[in-house]
Amino acid sequence: MAFTFKKEEHLCSRQLIDQLYSEGHRLMAFPYSVQWLVVPDLSPLTSHLSPCQVMIVAPKRKFRHAVDRNRVRRLTRECYRLRKHSLYQFLEERNISIIFSMVYIHNEIMTFEHLGHKMDKLLESLEKEITATL
Repeated sequence: MAFTFKKEEHLCSRQLIDQLYSEGHRLMAFPYSVQWLVVPDLSPLTSHLSPCQVMIVAPKRKFRHAVDRNRVRRLTRECYRLRKHSLYQFLEERNISIIFSMVYIHNEIMTFEHLGHKMDKLLESLEKEITATL
């Protein structure tokens, strides 16, 4: 599997986003707040083969300057892109698809290395939560 983060992996569908925030489960993994939902089949709404779709949010309330919001999103995307393979393997073994959003809730921008460790913990917690829910 290549270390990519393609358009098919981005959560863009307004219907799925509304469903995520109305029916989804919440997980706190500092510096992120994660909202996630197991979906039966993503293919009717979007034509892709990805087992999950992700939305990354950096709120304007926390970061007034667009430069800072863009930096947080770029760092988060890069950390996720390098570490998503364990999550994909977990989802493919169980033959399920999920959608989730990661909202950066910390007031300061962390370093890439620190965010990488936090992303590892976040993905492990997400796997445990999904297992507990199924």
